[in-house]
Amino acid sequence: MLVTGGSKGIGRAMAEQFRDAGYRVAATYRTGGVPDGVFGVICDITDQGQVDQAFDAIEAELGPVEILVANAGVTKDTLLMRMSDDDWDAVIDTNLTGTFRVVRRASRLMMRARFGRVILLSSVVGLLGSPGQINYSASKSALVGMARSLTRELGTRNITANVIAPGFIETDMTAVLGDDVIADYKKRIPAGRLGSVDDVAKAALFLASDSAGYISGAVIPVDGGLGMGH
Repeated sequence: MLVTGGSKGIGRAMAEQFRDAGYRVAATYRTGGVPDGVFGVICDITDQGQVDQAFDAIEAELGPVEILVANAGVTKDTLLMRMSDDDWDAVIDTNLTGTFRVVRRASRLMMRARFGRVILLSSVVGLLGSPGQINYSASKSALVGMARSLTRELGTRNITANVIAPGFIETDMTAVLGDDVIADYKKRIPAGRLGSVDDVAKAALFLASDSAGYISGAVIPVDGGLGMGH
């Protein structure tokens, strides 16, 4: 199985959880490294050549990618009137087009094997919206349409495609927000706390399992109730 963006945060936790559950795990990364026991491949998913090279290396080492967790993503937050074309393009090219690239490459052998699990990492802001994140929320909401179209195209080949929509998760990204901002988020979250990276990883493990074989085109919120109804 493959996790993209597996060097830190949610991606690293997912690579560790799948490894500990007995899966043969590969992870792509751009900087840093991957957990012990995980086959790491440097890859920028905005470059189709690098995506193909990464898959070639993973397939040679571990065999075909039967489970894909498309986690790699970036943010470039600013208000609409200040957002440049470069800010928009960078986020869309990584979060949406980059995800498309890895899904397209993985699906080739999934179709041949007549088995596959595609798990796309969206966000609660892709469903709720967020000021200053028009590029990010647009890229993340588009993944819902991608998963549902994949389900309709590939469902008869025993390939599922689902979306996890995390809420505010304790990572390096949220750690810099400041105590006041975090306290405000906690007030808005019915669970009264931020989520952990393991909360997200366990949802991915479920969607990859045989227990979720008849679930496809679904959006699984991991947000403590923040986005319910959306």
